[in-house]
Amino acid sequence: IPLLNLRLYSAIVLPYMNRTVAHARESSYAAPNGRVQSKTVVRRLSMVESEHDVALEDTDRLHGRSALVNNVKAAVALAGAVRSTLGPRGLDKMLVEDGGSATITNDGVTVLETAKVEHPTARLLISTSSSQDRAARDGTTTTVILTSELLQNALELVRSGVHPSIIMNGYQIALAEALDEMERISRTPADDSEMPAAVATSISGKVDSVVGEHLTRLALEAAGALSGEDGGKDLERLRVKRLLIKDGGVLDSEVVHGLVLPKSRMDMASSADSDGGRIAIIDGGMESPQLDFEASIEVISADALRGFHERARERMRAQVDLLSSLAVDLLVVRDGIAEDAATLLTDAGITAYRRYEREDLERLARITGSAMVRDARRITDEDIGTYSSRSERSYSGVKHTRIDGPEGGAVTVLIRGSSPSVREEVERAFDDALGVAHRLSADSRMLPGGGATQIHLARHLRAFAPSQTGREQLAIEAFAAALEIVPRTLAENSGLDPIDEILELSAAQTASTENGAWIGMDVVSGGKVRMDEAGVFDPLFVAHHALAGATEAANSVLRIDDVLWAKQDAQTPDWQSEMDD
Repeated sequence: IPLLNLRLYSAIVLPYMNRTVAHARESSYAAPNGRVQSKTVVRRLSMVESEHDVALEDTDRLHGRSALVNNVKAAVALAGAVRSTLGPRGLDKMLVEDGGSATITNDGVTVLETAKVEHPTARLLISTSSSQDRAARDGTTTTVILTSELLQNALELVRSGVHPSIIMNGYQIALAEALDEMERISRTPADDSEMPAAVATSISGKVDSVVGEHLTRLALEAAGALSGEDGGKDLERLRVKRLLIKDGGVLDSEVVHGLVLPKSRMDMASSADSDGGRIAIIDGGMESPQLDFEASIEVISADALRGFHERARERMRAQVDLLSSLAVDLLVVRDGIAEDAATLLTDAGITAYRRYEREDLERLARITGSAMVRDARRITDEDIGTYSSRSERSYSGVKHTRIDGPEGGAVTVLIRGSSPSVREEVERAFDDALGVAHRLSADSRMLPGGGATQIHLARHLRAFAPSQTGREQLAIEAFAAALEIVPRTLAENSGLDPIDEILELSAAQTASTENGAWIGMDVVSGGKVRMDEAGVFDPLFVAHHALAGATEAANSVLRIDDVLWAKQDAQTPDWQSEMDD
């Protein structure tokens, strides 16, 4: 028999014969009593399990508690990487890339997003931290360490015999109660000094106190320029231009109520400064159209070639004449401008700028009230805006152009520093401060910082847990214990004893007859003081999103009871080799 036929015979006929024989044996031994029937069922189940094992022979499998233990280990390892950055006395991390370049930062989400992580549970926690950063611009480290603590406490409950479904249900009950309690103890700013204090708290530990105060003022000034604007939570990233300047120190950073870009006018013969005028913005270019496919044209006479160039100049002249008829003084385009057009624009008294980014064009359109058009031949008087001033200045040997507009709604922040790493870290701190300041303008409710909120919620949940009649009580108490990871980490990073600090803080809140929830930990002296008097605040939206995100991430991991790791990638069978054999 040919070898291929023999293989087909072995693959098709023999397994069928074996199953038939096994079935015959089971049938021959089948009897009315239950003992022999149960043996038959066991044989059949064993056969099914062996078939599953063959199907997963190229896959590593973690099932049940082993899968949960593995996932919790990954979460704990990830949280340990950023735990020491929490709080005003947190430490920095040095991130070294493959090429040798290093980044020094205290920002938790920067550390997590830069790290090379392969475990899927760890990547889930990184996604949760990134979501916290997008939504609140603060609380990223808190979210990760809180998720890790929730998972560790859940693992202890599972080892005690509590089912993960009950733990998840208890965590959801605890979360709803905690969010309601946070709403109850929160309050709006009592005076104008408390909102800057909340912004300064969000960047404490990332920069020193003097720089933090300066960045707080810049963030509030930039956020004030966007007050009353509609555009969602990400409006400050779209309307605020960050520009890193080598000259000067960090305290020389400033907010410019206009648009500053490292650009110079196209034709140096035109004027560098202007006191105002009309502006046109083109979301395209003023160049001769190019063919989208390869083609060649044979020109047999100089007159024909001259005709081509003359028609191109006529098209450019028509566009420039249209802009001149609309009394345009300043032209800004996203793409290029032909050399012929540049000369025509200068002769018409129009100053031109080219190669602007789309986001910069949107900011320029916002402050000048102009509308971006795709084609210069279709621009109308309604699309023309006005600018109040234009000037050019050199920073670090590079010419920059500043354009101010009467409409407002967009600013430029000039961030200075002595080195690239310092400027980058200051930029990250400013982004967090600006995000918090912008969101506080919409929701100004605040909570106490210094671990006060977490200790109060832990005490409240422990008193609330007996209201549940089932094992959810255990999950609620585990949730309460997990909240204490925040003040515990703050104490550790400040060189204080975490157990003593938690006990003393809980006792101080219990002994207070009025607003005990606002008593927190002074990480410098270790004393227990009113956080509103110390000027340490946490915005409600930051704490709300961090707690909800951490609970959702922990429950997502608890739902997993089977992890399958593929040993190798899927491969296409080599049928030709089989046929040759």
